[in-house]
Amino acid sequence: MLSRYARSGDVDEATEIYERMPNKNSKLWKGLLAVYLQNGRFESTRQLFEAKSDWEIVSWNSMLAGLCPEWANVGSTEIVRRVYQSKRCYLDSNGIWSGHSEEALRLFIELKRDGERTNRSTFTSALSTCADMAALEFGKQVHGWLVKAGYEMGDYVVNALVLMYGKCGSVEEAYDVFESMQEKDLVTWNTMITCYAKHGFGNEALKVFDLMKMKDIKPDDVTMATLHHLFLFYLRKMDLVSFCPFTVSRAFVVGGKDGFHVGVLPACSHSGLIDKGTGYFHLMCLEYGITANARHYTCMIDLLGRSGRLEEAEALMRNMPFEPNTATWGALLGASRVHRNTKLAEEAAEKIFKMEADNSGKYVLLSNLYADSGRWSDVGKMRVVMRDRGVKKVPGYGWIEVQNKVHTFWVGDSVHPEKDKIYAFLEDLVRRLKKEGYVSKTKMVLHDVEEEVKEHMLKYHSEKIAVAYGLLTVPVGRPIRVIKNLSVCEDCHNAIKYIPKIAGRLIILRDSNRFDHFNCGSCSCGDYC
Repeated sequence: MLSRYARSGDVDEATEIYERMPNKNSKLWKGLLAVYLQNGRFESTRQLFEAKSDWEIVSWNSMLAGLCPEWANVGSTEIVRRVYQSKRCYLDSNGIWSGHSEEALRLFIELKRDGERTNRSTFTSALSTCADMAALEFGKQVHGWLVKAGYEMGDYVVNALVLMYGKCGSVEEAYDVFESMQEKDLVTWNTMITCYAKHGFGNEALKVFDLMKMKDIKPDDVTMATLHHLFLFYLRKMDLVSFCPFTVSRAFVVGGKDGFHVGVLPACSHSGLIDKGTGYFHLMCLEYGITANARHYTCMIDLLGRSGRLEEAEALMRNMPFEPNTATWGALLGASRVHRNTKLAEEAAEKIFKMEADNSGKYVLLSNLYADSGRWSDVGKMRVVMRDRGVKKVPGYGWIEVQNKVHTFWVGDSVHPEKDKIYAFLEDLVRRLKKEGYVSKTKMVLHDVEEEVKEHMLKYHSEKIAVAYGLLTVPVGRPIRVIKNLSVCEDCHNAIKYIPKIAGRLIILRDSNRFDHFNCGSCSCGDYC
C-alpha cells in the first residue's frame, strides 16, 4: 500500500496510514522512507530516520541498499552524511551511488577512521563502489581491511571481491580470489565466467564453465546469457579477422548428454557459424530447460543482423513470444547501421523513441548512419528533434586512478590542473601514432566541417586524454587502466591500439560494454567495435 502511495505522490496519506499502524516494523519504516525519498521530502526523511535508534546493523545497511536509486536520484548525499554523523550508522555506500561514488568512499574512510564497527554488508558495499569506479588501488585496501576483520570467507563478500577485481581490469587477481574460495555458489561461478567474458578471454570462461559442470552446479539463465554473448561475440570476431590464430579455438558444438561439448572449431563457412549459434540458442531449452528470454533473443538478433541476415533477424524478432524491448530494437538498429540499411534503421529507431523518448544514444546512432551516408540535412533534423523533445546527449567522460585518486576527463577538458602538460604530450603522441600508420576515422564526427577540423575534434576525446595522462603518471611496467562511461568510439579504439607499439605499455580500457586489452598493436576484441 505504501508503495502505491509512493508512486502516486500521496505523501500525507501514506504518513497517516503509517502513524495508525500499531506495530511499526522494519518493513513499514523503510516503506515510508521510500515514500519520502521518492517525493523529495528530505526533512521528513531525516526526521523519520533520526527518530529511530533501535535498528541493528543489518537494518541500516539493508535500508540504505534498498533505497539507493531513490537516494541517488534526489541528490540527497548531504542527508546521508548528516545521518551518519548524528547516528554513526553502518553506512551502505550504495545508498549514495549514481554519481556520488567518491563521496561514498570518503564516508567509508571516515567510518574506518572513527573506529566504527563494520560488517560484511559494509565491506560489500565499499567493494561494489570500487568496482563501479574501477578504483583498483582503493579496492585492494578494502580487501586488506576485509581480511584483517576476518570476513574473507563469506560468500557474498568474496563474490563482491571477485567482481571488484574483474571490473577494475585485474582479471588475474579476480581468479586468484575465486580459486581461494572453498565453497562456491552459483553467483560465484557466474561472476567469474562474466569477468572472463567481459575481458574477451573465451578459453578461460569456457574452462570455468567446464569446472562448473564437473561440480554438478546447474547453470541458470544468467550463465547461459553470458556464454551466449561470448559465443556470438567470437563468431562475429572470427568473421572480422578471418579465423586468425588469435581467435579462440574453442566453441560450443551441439550434442551429448553432458550439455555443451567444447572442441576445436573448424574453419567453416559463414552460414555454418550462424547455424551453430542458432543450435546453441535452441539447446538451452532442450538440455537445461531454460526458456529463452529477451536477452537471448536480442543476442541472436544481433548475430543475424550484424552478419548481414537482416531479414532473418527481423523475422525472429517478430516471431518472439513477447513484445521486443528497446534492447532488441537497438540490436536491429545497430545491425542496420553496420549494413547501412537506412529504412530498417529508421523503423527500429522510431520504435525505440516511442518506448524511450529520451534515449539519446539511439538518436546518435541514427545520426551516425545519416552522417556515414552524407545526409547532413537529416543529421541536422535529428538535432532539432532531440532539442524539441528535450533529449540531451549524455556527455562522454573517461577516468583513471593514479595514486589512490580518480582523475576524470571530459572531451576537450580544460579544468585539469595538468592540462597543458597533458595536451603537449598528446600532440606529440598523435604525431608519432601517424608515423606508425594511424589514420583518424573522421566519419565519427557528426558535423559537416573540413577534415582537418574533424581530426582536431577527435584528438581531444576523453579516453585519449586519460590514456595520455596514464602514460605520464603510471610507473613503467604497470598496466594503464582507463574507464569510459559510454562506448569507446572507433577512432579512439583505433588510436589506442597503436600506442602500445610506441610506449611498450599494456592498456586496458573499460567502456559501457566490455574490456579491451591493447598490446603490441592489437586489441583483444579483434577490432570489433
